[in-house]
Amino acid sequence: MSSIAHAFEEGGWAMYIILFWLVMAIGFIVERSVYLYRSSINKDVFLATMQKCILAGDIGRAIKLCSAANAPLARIVKAGLMKVNRPDAEVQSAMDEAALRELPKIEARTAFLGLFANLAMLSGLFGTVLGLIGAFAAVAGATGAEKATMLAKGISEAMNCTAFGLLAAIVSLMGMAILNGKTQGLLDDINAATVQVMNLVVNNRSKVNLQGLQQAG
Repeated sequence: MSSIAHAFEEGGWAMYIILFWLVMAIGFIVERSVYLYRSSINKDVFLATMQKCILAGDIGRAIKLCSAANAPLARIVKAGLMKVNRPDAEVQSAMDEAALRELPKIEARTAFLGLFANLAMLSGLFGTVLGLIGAFAAVAGATGAEKATMLAKGISEAMNCTAFGLLAAIVSLMGMAILNGKTQGLLDDINAATVQVMNLVVNNRSKVNLQGLQQAG
C-alpha cells in the first residue's frame, strides 16, 4: 500500500482528476449492478407459472404473482393481464406502455462508463504531458547531477499518470461490458416473455375468469 501511495503522490495533481473519474465509474458500476440484480427473475419459472395460471383461467392469481415478483418483466406482464378483458390490441398496448416506462430504467446510466473511461485516459495523457513539460523545463534550468534528478522526477510523474489513467479506463470499460451483457439479457427476456404471455392470452381467452380479474384489480 505504501508503494501505491508513493506512486500516487509522484503522479502529481492530475492523479486526483483521474481518481475522481475512477470513483464515479465504480459508483455507477455498483448502482447499476444492484439495480440489475434486483430486476432479474428466472424467466422460465415465471413463464411456467403464468402459463399454468392462464390455462387454468386464474388471471387474478397471475396478477398477484406479478405484483409479488416486483421486477420489470413482471410489471410489464401485469399491465397486459390487467387489460385481458379488453381486445388484443389494448392488451398489447398496455404492455408496450409499461415497457416504455421500464426499459429506460434498465438501460440508464451504463453508457456513462464509456465516457468515464475516455475522460480517465485523457486525464492520464494530460498528466503525462504536464510531467514531461515540467521535466524538460527543469532540465533546461538545472546543471550537473540536478538534471538527471529533475528528468527522472518528471518522467516518473508522467508515467504514473499514464498508468493510473489506463487502470481507471480498464475498470470502466470492463464494468460497462459486463453491465451491457446483463442489460441485454434482461431485455431479451422481457421481449421473449411478453410475446409468449400475449400468445397465451390470445389463445385462451375463453378460459379467463373475469371475476378473478376484477378482484385482483
